[in-house]
Amino acid sequence: MSRLGKVNALEDASRLPNASHVRLRPEIIATPPYRQGKPAAPDAFKLSSNENPFPPLPGVIEAISAAHDVNRYPDATATALRERLAAEHGVSADEIHVGSGSVALLSQFIQAAAGPGDEVLYSWRSFEAYPGLVTVAGATSVPIANNGNGAHDLTSMADAITDRTRVVIVCTPNNPTGTIITAIDFAAFMQKVPAHVLVLLDEAYAEFVRDDTAVNGLDIVGRYPNLVVLRTFSKAYGLAGLRVGWALGSEQLLDAARASAIPLSVTGPAQAAAIASLDRSDELLSRVDVLVERRDHVVARLREQGWAIPATQSNFVWLATGNETDAAAAMFTEHGIVSRPFAGAGIRLSIGEPESVDKLLAAAEVIVNSLPSGHGARTLG
Repeated sequence: MSRLGKVNALEDASRLPNASHVRLRPEIIATPPYRQGKPAAPDAFKLSSNENPFPPLPGVIEAISAAHDVNRYPDATATALRERLAAEHGVSADEIHVGSGSVALLSQFIQAAAGPGDEVLYSWRSFEAYPGLVTVAGATSVPIANNGNGAHDLTSMADAITDRTRVVIVCTPNNPTGTIITAIDFAAFMQKVPAHVLVLLDEAYAEFVRDDTAVNGLDIVGRYPNLVVLRTFSKAYGLAGLRVGWALGSEQLLDAARASAIPLSVTGPAQAAAIASLDRSDELLSRVDVLVERRDHVVARLREQGWAIPATQSNFVWLATGNETDAAAAMFTEHGIVSRPFAGAGIRLSIGEPESVDKLLAAAEVIVNSLPSGHGARTLG
C-alpha cells in the first residue's frame, strides 16, 4: 500500500464507531470498580484482604479433588450444602440460600428490593462494595456516618429511613473498623425499622467475635420477617478463593434473591469444600482461636505504642490515619507489609502469619510517632 493509501486508511478508520460511542450509564462510569488488596512480594506479607493465613483444613483439598466432574454443571441450588446448614441451624433448606460469596448475596438482595428512585441505607465507613452494589441496582445510597469510635450510629440510621428506603445494611463486625453491634442495640434498632424495609445483617466475620454482648443473627432471624442474615466461608473457613456465602431468612425473601441471582454461580468444588469444612468445624474453631489471640496481642501492642484502636472483634485492625494515610501505607510497604489504605480515612490491617506481627508493629511504631500532636489516631499528645 502506498503512503497516501495508508493515510486514507487511517482516516477511514478514525471515522468508524469505537467503544467511546457506546452509551453507558453515567453513574456506572463514575463509579470506581472494586479493588482487591494488592499482592505481596515474596519477602512481604499480604495483610490487605482479610484472608485466613492458614492453609485449607485437612480433607478439604481431597473434597475439592473428588468433585472432578467439572464438565457437568453444578447443583444450581446447592442442595446438599443447604440441607447441611439447615440441619445445623434448625431451619428448613428453603430458608437457606447459597451464593458465590456474601458480596454476591448482597447484590442479589439489593437488586431484588431496590431500583431507581429507591434508597439503600448503610453506615459509612463500612464495606467498600456497598456503594457500587447500590449504584448497579439503580438505587440511591444513603450513607450514615460512623460514630467517633468507628461504629454504626444506629439512632441516626433509624432516623434516616424514609418512604423511599427499601434496604438497610448493617455490618457487624464492621469492615473496616472491626466494631460490633450489641444484641440490645440491634433489637432497639429493629423496633424502629418499618416492617416493609429489608434489613441485611452482614456478618462475614462473625466467627471472630468474642464479645458476649454482640448480636448474633443466627439466634434472632426468626423474630423479624424482614431480616436476612449473611455469612461466608471466605474468612474464618479459609475458602476465599472458592467463593461460597450463604443467607438465612424467610423463604419469600430468599426466593426473591434467587430470582435475581446469576444461575449456576457456585461451583461443585466450592460446594464440596464448604461441606468438608463444616465436617471439620472443631479444628476450624481452634484456628480461629489462634487468630483471635494474635489479634488481641496486636491490638494491645498498638495501644502501648500510642494508637487509638477501635475495639475490633474481627480478624483485622483499623488505624484512623486520616490525611496521613498514603504516607502511612508507604511506610508499611517499606517494612514488608501490604496494607489496605482508604485515602483520607485510614488503614486496615489483616491479622496474618505470626511472622508478620513484628514487621507490622515496627512500621506502626514509626508511623504513630510521626503523626502530628493531637491527631485522632493517637492517644498520646
